Amino acid sequence: MLPLVETDEDWDTVVPDEAVMRPGVVDLCARLGLAGAPVVRFAEGSQPVYAVGEEHVLKLFPAAAAADGLAEGRVLSHLEGRLPVPTPEVRAAGVYENGWRYVLMSRLGGRNLARVWASVPAGDRERLVAEIGEALAVLHALDPAPLAGVLGPGDWGAFLDGRRAAAVDRQRERGLPEAWLEQIPDFLASVPLPRVPPRPALLHTEVMRQHFLVEPDGWRLTGLFDFEPAMIGDPAYDFVGVGVFVTAADRTLMSHLTRAYGRPVCPRTAMAYTLLHVYSDLPWYLRELPHTRSGTLEGAAEEWFGHGEG
Repeated sequence: MLPLVETDEDWDTVVPDEAVMRPGVVDLCARLGLAGAPVVRFAEGSQPVYAVGEEHVLKLFPAAAAADGLAEGRVLSHLEGRLPVPTPEVRAAGVYENGWRYVLMSRLGGRNLARVWASVPAGDRERLVAEIGEALAVLHALDPAPLAGVLGPGDWGAFLDGRRAAAVDRQRERGLPEAWLEQIPDFLASVPLPRVPPRPALLHTEVMRQHFLVEPDGWRLTGLFDFEPAMIGDPAYDFVGVGVFVTAADRTLMSHLTRAYGRPVCPRTAMAYTLLHVYSDLPWYLRELPHTRSGTLEGAAEEWFGHGEG
């Protein structure tokens, strides 16, 4: 009952339109044994995601993103019960109609950490980021080999080459001023990134407050979700999201997180990966994070990814 979605134009027409989406979602829920359960679409997310009753979440992936649906289902199954923070449990996953894939998963409890962050006391913030560091350490210590068939990029060096070649143009398209653009080639050339990670890890790739759930009564983490963009690669790549969206240029919070993680991240390495990240948007980060006094990538690296008091 859901139409084929293969192009950006198809996506823009179909995915946001609940008059088109909802009949297919209701039909799929019935096929999955959940007929009659209340179905409510979440406002956030690049993919259409629905709460189904109180216990389930249904995430849908059109043909254009079918590989992401396969990846999410496989990664969540691989992670079940293995991290110190809960992740959704897969109840069912497969193919629907017209190339659509789905993952039916358990619904995690708690509030979105990004929404309640302003209310979290300072001491609890430090403890929460330490818990995130611990979870990240466990994630990166897992053997990613069972997922190699569904997760990229396969050749880490080739992936970096492609990202490096497009880095300046990508940031220019996003409106980065020339004074920053002209720094990118030399900065990237000066940072030695591994072409073959000595310790390939399963990467979430979007470690953000937005992807954690927390129970305000006691301020404890109750969930980590959204593994569709997961990859296998250098663990330092995951610190892009950490520095920009979790600790947000707070050196003290970064210290608590990396101490729990077990080792610090090199600020210059994290900045290089910030420029090369699949979803990199440096102008956005400059708006959201404190401007560097130096106006340089070197300065931003230390301010965003450095650690210690101050």
